[in-house]
Amino acid sequence: MTAYVILIRDRITNPEEMAIYAEMAKKARGDHPPRPLAFYGDKVALEGPEADGIVILEFDDMDHARKWHSSPAYQAAMQHRHLGADYRVLLVDGVKPA
Repeated sequence: MTAYVILIRDRITNPEEMAIYAEMAKKARGDHPPRPLAFYGDKVALEGPEADGIVILEFDDMDHARKWHSSPAYQAAMQHRHLGADYRVLLVDGVKPA
């Protein structure tokens, strides 16, 4: 069943680290690359706090999403994201087709 990783950027603290993250994350696709559904586009907070940026990535299933996130390439990139911004990252299972 399809799964989604949602990255919510609350604020950038170091633009240089974020630039390194962006380059490294592009290369961290793995054997089952994510399919971007939303990538820092226009957004509106209908409820709750505003976000600085939002990314939604689609994967074939939860296992592929976890493998991508825990891959050595993404883990190395993620270190720069942690140094460059405050994020919340969620993994959610999709809805089973009717």
